[in-house]
Amino acid sequence: MNFVGIDIAKRSHEATVLGSNGKVLVKPFKLENSFKGFGKLLEKLNSVSPNLVDFKFGMEATGHYWLNLYCKLVDSGATAYVVNPVQSDALRGLYIRQTKTDSKDSFIVADLIRIGHYAETTLADHDLIALRELTRQRFYLVDCISAAKRKVISLIDKVFHEYETLFSDMFGSTSLKLLEKYPTPDLLIKVPTTKLANFLKETSRGRFGKDKATQIKDLAKNTFGTFLLFDSSAFAIKQFLEQVSLLERQLEEINSFIAELLPKFNSSLTTIDGIGTTLAATVIAEIGDVNRFDKPEKSAAFAGIDPSVSQSGEFTASKSPYV
Repeated sequence: MNFVGIDIAKRSHEATVLGSNGKVLVKPFKLENSFKGFGKLLEKLNSVSPNLVDFKFGMEATGHYWLNLYCKLVDSGATAYVVNPVQSDALRGLYIRQTKTDSKDSFIVADLIRIGHYAETTLADHDLIALRELTRQRFYLVDCISAAKRKVISLIDKVFHEYETLFSDMFGSTSLKLLEKYPTPDLLIKVPTTKLANFLKETSRGRFGKDKATQIKDLAKNTFGTFLLFDSSAFAIKQFLEQVSLLERQLEEINSFIAELLPKFNSSLTTIDGIGTTLAATVIAEIGDVNRFDKPEKSAAFAGIDPSVSQSGEFTASKSPYV
């Protein structure tokens, strides 16, 4: 059996081929992350053996850049492993000349596969990969919404900082519609009280009316905000509110997509109090098949929350720096 170690990068990879005795059969060579590069890999391997079954391939789980090559190798009938970079780093420390180069990295990955002391990163099925992409995209959207809202709050604080006292939730339905139409105090002052009252009554479904309109106009007239920024702030507030509106629509869409996909996993997580669709989907997406962990300690270690003991000689640390 021969062993191929591949150091993964975005645009090109580096590969080394070792024999069963650890001897270098093909010196490190670069290959593009493309069909052309894959063809070059097969050409180099052909000098050792024309059969892919005579090789075992190994690569580190570097970002998502390994996925295309891994899938192409597996589709071609090859045996390929994706290993945790922590393990290759540990093997790297055994070499006397600890230089960090692509050539050496590909050799180390090949040697790690040859020795066999590694834990393979399991490639999930397509539904699990899709769920993972969706849940991570969802958290990204939530972060974007929060960032846009913070921008709106910052702008309003400059031009009309008393506004936060008007509504319990600045981003509630009525407040949002009010800010979209009248984002600065000068615009609120110009609108007649009756017109503003009718607007509030309609947008709040009768909760607010003339009293709230009068309160708003009084605060607007006596605001301590910076009038020099009224025009630019009005423009910016409207833009950020448009972003919030768009992102929240996208969030609703992705929530629906996740809810449709979750039943495929036959999970009972949602039967636990406090765990809804989103949290259950996130747990499944990140943990994968729990049956691959035969002990709870192993799943905790996979999540990186297992406690460790720091000890040297007669000294034992009383606390962990990671807790």
